[in-house]
Amino acid sequence: MHSLTTAADPLAGYAPGESVLFSSPGGTLLTRGVRTVVGGELGSLPERVAAALGSDGTASGTADRTADGTVTEAAGRAESGVAAGAIGFDGAAHLVVPAAATWSGPLEPVAAAPRGGWRVRPVPAPEDYRKAVRRAVEILQSADDDPDGLRKVVLARTLELDGDGPLDLRELLRPLAGRDLSFAAPLPGGRTLIGASPELLVSRRGRTVLSNPLAGSAARSADPAEDRRRAEALTASAKDLYEHRLVVEAVADALQPYCAHLEVPYTPELTSTETMWHLSTRVTGVLRDPGTPVLALAAALHPTPAVCGTPRAAARRVIEELEPFDRGAYTGLVGWTDAAGDGEWAVTLRCAEAAERTLRLFAGAGIVPGSDPERELAETSAKFRTMLRALGVSTDALA
Repeated sequence: MHSLTTAADPLAGYAPGESVLFSSPGGTLLTRGVRTVVGGELGSLPERVAAALGSDGTASGTADRTADGTVTEAAGRAESGVAAGAIGFDGAAHLVVPAAATWSGPLEPVAAAPRGGWRVRPVPAPEDYRKAVRRAVEILQSADDDPDGLRKVVLARTLELDGDGPLDLRELLRPLAGRDLSFAAPLPGGRTLIGASPELLVSRRGRTVLSNPLAGSAARSADPAEDRRRAEALTASAKDLYEHRLVVEAVADALQPYCAHLEVPYTPELTSTETMWHLSTRVTGVLRDPGTPVLALAAALHPTPAVCGTPRAAARRVIEELEPFDRGAYTGLVGWTDAAGDGEWAVTLRCAEAAERTLRLFAGAGIVPGSDPERELAETSAKFRTMLRALGVSTDALA
């Protein structure tokens, strides 16, 4: 169990290019320095991370924890006891084992100052995204009679923002920190992943496992009456309930072999962010083997139908055909694990890749039979607003 402290400015120690920040309702992790980087594929990652951390919570011995919550070097053995970072949609990992890590309480969001001077380019263009959705629906409809055919695919698009000067990552992070599951993680090539995801892929505390899939979404409205109407329409939508059920079934199927007990609510709940309503189901379980690490659970779950589609192989083929860009870290996972196998991993949503003067934002929508291209485009635009507002960028860019 990690002790939490109160930090006057949790971002004061953030070092762009090396620090990992991960904040959830359970607390905030900030890493400092880089002891080593663990890469490779997600499937074999649990073993490599265990080797990097050692079996006793440190890489080469037991670390000391100071009164301010920082794990420090003990007898020359600099050890944080954690590995943290990002894993891409394709399963390629970039995890940092830091020299030290500070745990503090949950962060509070700060209002973003308006930022101008951005040049915005959508990729693909809105009409091309609509065409991709129409093509995906055609593929879905043609697979109706095939029990192994495509049932859902997630199609994404991007906004590329070019600024007039170098980005200040710490200032970009301040309005994101404290929103949902907020994060910053270094990526290869000098890029940094930043964002605030509403979706928990999996967490493990001892033998307790939690996954909170979201699927089925509707944009919120500033008008309270219209906002309630949209929420009620979402809970009654056959299309969205079907999309949600596909995801929950896949999550339950993936976790079942690892759990002695698994609780899967029959009916989803309604949850919200500043810009979106979502259908949500909290799947909880108790591990059969207390030695099963959180990364093994993550490997079994990723990618869920919420970010890829189902069946996985068929959905991946359609994504490769219809998306004109590499997703990179988007719809992967971001978070942390310790040597005991505990940890917390968010699905990498509502995010951007930052590099010098540019930001690349991502948003996607689940396509099932009956999906409407115009509505799916509108859904992705609403999801972009989470990041645009947090970054102080005008949402006129979506018009």
